[in-house]
Amino acid sequence: MKIASWNINGIKARLDNLVSWLEDSRPDIACLQEIKSVDEGFPREAIEAVGYHVETHGQKGFNGVAIVSKQVPDEVNRGLPLLSPGDEPDEQARFIEGVFSVRGGVLRVVSLYLPNGNPVDSEKYPYKLSWMQRLEKWASERLMLEEPLVLAGDYNVIPEPFDCHDPAAWEGDALFREETRSAFRRLENLGFTETIRNTTDAEKTYTFWDYQAGAWPKNNGIRIDHLLLSPEAANRLEAADIEKYVRGWEKPSDHVPVVAELAFQPA
Repeated sequence: MKIASWNINGIKARLDNLVSWLEDSRPDIACLQEIKSVDEGFPREAIEAVGYHVETHGQKGFNGVAIVSKQVPDEVNRGLPLLSPGDEPDEQARFIEGVFSVRGGVLRVVSLYLPNGNPVDSEKYPYKLSWMQRLEKWASERLMLEEPLVLAGDYNVIPEPFDCHDPAAWEGDALFREETRSAFRRLENLGFTETIRNTTDAEKTYTFWDYQAGAWPKNNGIRIDHLLLSPEAANRLEAADIEKYVRGWEKPSDHVPVVAELAFQPA
């Protein structure tokens, strides 16, 4: 099965690109972020027309995540649970989990859009760290199920200095602060395998290029889109790739798809 993650940066602006990519790449499950659409306004018909089922968790104009898949999920869960029941509700649509039947069991796939966190001297950075803490707690509980789990998404985390073209330019940024990277490492250290760095140590390996200053043609990018695999999923990892070619299309997203091939068969 081919699992993909792509921050589409607005489904209505990028619908033609998404449909072309689905027809070309043919992922079994594609996790989308920043759909920027309410659920009822999502243009599902065009996606269903090329053979995909659609599940969304959206909000008006901001954020929003989706899972599009060749098979219908058995279960869908929307929203990342709070740390404790008394916490204030989180209205931001950043998390959706689908459970799919595969031969021998199930495969859990999450599409997540982790908060950016900038500016760091505002309430946005504590929210980012709190969200990461909630994700770590949720993931640790899911791992107890000992089932294949894929956490796919735009993490807004640059894990290491070699994951950006100019580390000095990102010093102090919420994506690269030590607190952010430490939180990401804690998540990984629960037992997850990060697909791209598990399959290549190539330099200048990026998933995002800003629209400004010629970042794309200069390859001045950063790597912030990741697929994390539980041990049961990592055992089935066959290949991983970054499908950079879509960044050269007309009206592209500033992100590109990250994909992994896992040795699962639909039930």
